[in-house]
Amino acid sequence: MPLDVTQEDFLTPSQVRALKEHCRARAERGDADGRTNPIRDWAILHVALDAGLRVSEICALEVGDLILDHEQASLIVRDGKGHKKRGLRLGGALREHLAAFLTWRGGNGEAVTSRSPLFLSGRGPSPLTRSAVFRIFKANALAAGLPARFSIHSCRHTYASMLYRSSKYNIRLVQKQLGHRSIQTTQIYADVLSEDAALAVENLPQ
Repeated sequence: MPLDVTQEDFLTPSQVRALKEHCRARAERGDADGRTNPIRDWAILHVALDAGLRVSEICALEVGDLILDHEQASLIVRDGKGHKKRGLRLGGALREHLAAFLTWRGGNGEAVTSRSPLFLSGRGPSPLTRSAVFRIFKANALAAGLPARFSIHSCRHTYASMLYRSSKYNIRLVQKQLGHRSIQTTQIYADVLSEDAALAVENLPQ
């Protein structure tokens, strides 16, 4: 089934900055309570924004899925859509954040063995659920002043759009990072973000 994506599904660069700054500030304050864990939540949303994982892939991550070497920082998705395994490269900022997150977890008495869930629920050593990730995004997005139309899926669409532009419109690279089986699925981002369309409407007769 083709993606149904329009411009309303993408966060703007300023909205991405606002969300990241809000989450980072909460994590630095460490204002956790019985319902929220801002250090964990910031790591989750940073992965969503800078790696573009599906929600199910975020929930399934284990500590051993992270390769945090300086020269080959990567994340392994072991059971993506269609039960496919893929690896995707990580940028330096996300690599450093995840390394610090693991250090924090170890110092907090949480298990950091290879098979440990990367993102734990607040009720014992079990992974977060999809609904919990949806709630984490919505609470932080609204607090950061983002429009209510956005959901956690918007992070994946936004990552795709930013990667497409920063790679100089390399659609194959975007396909690989997102884990799309068909290039036609990825092509929707090229269609929605067409620079030709933007130029054409600007050049309409006045």
